Amino acid sequence: MTEQTIIRILKTFIILGICLIVLGHSLLAGNYLSESMGVHGIMFSAACIAIGVLFSLPTKIYLTILLMKMESDLTAQNRLN
Repeated sequence: MTEQTIIRILKTFIILGICLIVLGHSLLAGNYLSESMGVHGIMFSAACIAIGVLFSLPTKIYLTILLMKMESDLTAQNRLN
């Protein structure tokens, strides 16, 4: 896989994670599931938030490290020129 493909996949996971976090929050704040399903609705909303955090945070860390590496490579290349 090329670096661009990996970055595109990671960005997709970040967007999916943020969407899951927003979905879980809206389900909790809007009382959609907590009224009809009780504790199980709250657990489902919390699971959406937890999975969203698991999708978004590690990929952000990896992308930050990757961008820092690309920046240091460019800086080193500019110093040689």
